[in-house]
Amino acid sequence: MVTLVRVRILLIGSGAREHALARALTLDPATELVVAPGNPGTAQLGRTLPLDVLDGAAVAAAARDMGADLVVVGPEAPLVAGVVDAVRDAGIPCFGPTRAAARLEGSKAFAKEVMAAAEVPTALAHVCTTIEEVAAAVDAFGPPYVIKDDGLAAGKGVVVTDDRDAALAHARACLTKDGGDPVTDGAPAVVVEEFLDGPEISLFCLSDGTDVLPLEPAQDFKRLADGDAGPNTGGMGAYSPLPWAPQDLTEQVLERVARPVVHEMARLGTPFTGVLYCGLALTSRGLRVIEFNARFGDPETQVVLARLASPLGELLHAAATGRLGEVEPPRWSPDAAVTVVVAAHGYPGQVRKGDSVSGIDAAEELPGVHVLHAGTALDGVGNLVSSGGRVLSVVGVGADLAAARAAAYAGVGRIDLPGSQHRTDIAAGR
Repeated sequence: MVTLVRVRILLIGSGAREHALARALTLDPATELVVAPGNPGTAQLGRTLPLDVLDGAAVAAAARDMGADLVVVGPEAPLVAGVVDAVRDAGIPCFGPTRAAARLEGSKAFAKEVMAAAEVPTALAHVCTTIEEVAAAVDAFGPPYVIKDDGLAAGKGVVVTDDRDAALAHARACLTKDGGDPVTDGAPAVVVEEFLDGPEISLFCLSDGTDVLPLEPAQDFKRLADGDAGPNTGGMGAYSPLPWAPQDLTEQVLERVARPVVHEMARLGTPFTGVLYCGLALTSRGLRVIEFNARFGDPETQVVLARLASPLGELLHAAATGRLGEVEPPRWSPDAAVTVVVAAHGYPGQVRKGDSVSGIDAAEELPGVHVLHAGTALDGVGNLVSSGGRVLSVVGVGADLAAARAAAYAGVGRIDLPGSQHRTDIAAGR
């Protein structure tokens, strides 16, 4: 008889990304999972824990109290707030970058500095702190205008438009909000970039501060409506693999982007551990970095982890403890995965909350379909209701993209959320 060695993991976050992480982690029967604060979906996989996830001392105390072998921080806000630092100071392995290293996401201006030093290909850019500087940069680049909030903006801080007035209006809103660089406490800034043509790709790279291990690439859909129309969102769907991508794409990203950035961060005295999310464009001039995130992306995580055939906990623990070079490269299912986000009425603007959510069990009765919770909650009598903008991620897995896409949309068809919206063209024609 084999005795399983229990592994206790504290997962921080409450979205569909964390539900996807929880699902992958608990495929290992030895995992004992606590999710803080979690959601009704993660509650079916492990214990949930009410917790202020921006309070590093509280997270460290919770990890200590449960005897955690590993803490995994999902969202960007706790990373930028320094939660990883507090957990590591308590002597507990933690997957994610420190507060200083998380500046790669927390400040786009800092990321540009790192890329310049590491000679990473990226868009030309101006960092602006006044609207006059923005206007000059906009006129220098010409349309389409790309305006990025320097700080965190929940995936909605970027505007790409041919309308100069709209570009300046977004820049003005960024410059007049509270807060600046989370480490330097600098003034609010915006980054004005040249427009990058070509398809976009997301590639997650695990790092332990020295070694880098890539996962499988994915592509997400940022615009709200079919045909990439409407406002930018946190992401309305994604798919993996990418049959059309260059065969050497992953190696290109490792050699030209991920490894140089990890080495530069180490040189700066702020080693990067966790996930380096590389947002990329395959332009007419070659590979270019659009942005970095310091955590798993949403909704790409939902499809990447649906295809992972290796134990996720082992990979994350190795990255957190400096042993990434000792583990086997991840194994991948040959199947494809597609996720479609079901969003609430009004998203990404004024979101309506409290609508009844049903049909999840019916969707999951379909072959290859599972549903991940994002903006859900239980009302006073225990009924599932919407509580955020992106409410569910419906994931379909199949032998190829067509089959995965058919499964995902069949699942969406069984979901009932009054006033909901979703794109109908995720992975279409891929």
